[in-house]
Amino acid sequence: MKSPGYAYGGRQPRRSYESAQSPARSTHYSTTSPYSEASVTRRNPLVDAARSLVGAIGSCFLPPDATSKISRPLTDSDESATSSQPVTERRYGMNQRANERGRTGLYSTENSSAHRKEPGSVKFTMEEILKATKNFNTAFKIGQGGFGTVYKGRLDDGSLVAIKRAKKIMYDKHLGAEFQSEIRTLAQIEHMNLVRCLGYLEHGDERLIVVEYVPNGTLRDHLDGLQGAILNLAARLDILIDVAHAITYLHMYTDHPIIHRDIKSSNILLTENLRAKVADFGFARLAPDSDSGATHVSTQVKGTAGYLDPEYLRTYQLTDKSDVYSFGVLLVEVVTGRRPIEPKRELKERITARWAIKKFTDGTAISTLDPRLEPSAANSQAVEKILELALQCLASHRHNRPTMKRCVEILWSIRKDYKEISGSDTPSYSDSRKTSVREYS
Repeated sequence: MKSPGYAYGGRQPRRSYESAQSPARSTHYSTTSPYSEASVTRRNPLVDAARSLVGAIGSCFLPPDATSKISRPLTDSDESATSSQPVTERRYGMNQRANERGRTGLYSTENSSAHRKEPGSVKFTMEEILKATKNFNTAFKIGQGGFGTVYKGRLDDGSLVAIKRAKKIMYDKHLGAEFQSEIRTLAQIEHMNLVRCLGYLEHGDERLIVVEYVPNGTLRDHLDGLQGAILNLAARLDILIDVAHAITYLHMYTDHPIIHRDIKSSNILLTENLRAKVADFGFARLAPDSDSGATHVSTQVKGTAGYLDPEYLRTYQLTDKSDVYSFGVLLVEVVTGRRPIEPKRELKERITARWAIKKFTDGTAISTLDPRLEPSAANSQAVEKILELALQCLASHRHNRPTMKRCVEILWSIRKDYKEISGSDTPSYSDSRKTSVREYS
């Protein structure tokens, strides 16, 4: 697999994360490994920050329903970019699609050969959709969400697709906005760790989006053991790196940076080779335009309980660091196997991130490891480092969170150390990924 610096192709953004750091933060997120001697011995600031986080993290966990969508109205200005101090970490000046033309093999999928055009450009007919799904036969239903129902379909050329059918109450302005948002977002992105949009259809009261079919369920399904074998920590690290690459691409390498706003395990689909693909862009928003001096977008709060950035929840100010917070929750979820909110557990363990960070600061990080995994030396060190990264992502204030690009770099370092400790002879559920890795290299 290629190093993180080359995963996105094309030229680099104008300003790297490291060069944009302010002096006050350059030590905490330096370009050297965060696990150097300096970072290991200076424990007190980390512990203090963790204790502060443990006290505040619960504010973002609304009613104990980890799957419910949150949407709260904004009273003053809705969906507006707000100007204050210039953003130091926004990166522009790159036309990703132009740079990726001619390199479509990087994003190719065997299920979309019939429609290899610009993402989302194909306008399907209702006849094609009805034929592909056998008139929306319930036997073809593979998912259900706030947007509507997802069906598996087979096109005339034999390729498999997933068809998202909106609820018939599309006159609801919120659902209509979600449909348009997803179409606009999917039309400008193309990356091997993002679900590829093939096309869409608006026909009467029908609103449909056709995307590539990803056959191996969601990350949450695998963590719950619904897909058979349990993912070992090596495979989980690979998946986290895939997701981090995908979010980094959205934040830094699209024509206009995009905030996903709903990063969670049930929105991460896995291929048969355990490659992760981030899905569901119904809540996605364009990031603020730094050229105008905007630092955030003021908008109604949307997302999923348990993953919501508490600062966004409190201020209605959306930035790319809200995705970073959600990714921090995901890090804890992947390590522990638990859902972000576990209402049936005892009170101190109900909010998984708060419980795990408390264990980390107490020096017992290994006790948070999914009990179905072996507490080996390699697993123990990896859990410690992943939770340290989670602590940074879950910082109360967005300015103290790393960028997703920095998360990629740290995760690559963790995986490198993990492989060195575990040894090449350690069996891995992720061995089947090797063919896929070579395919995209």
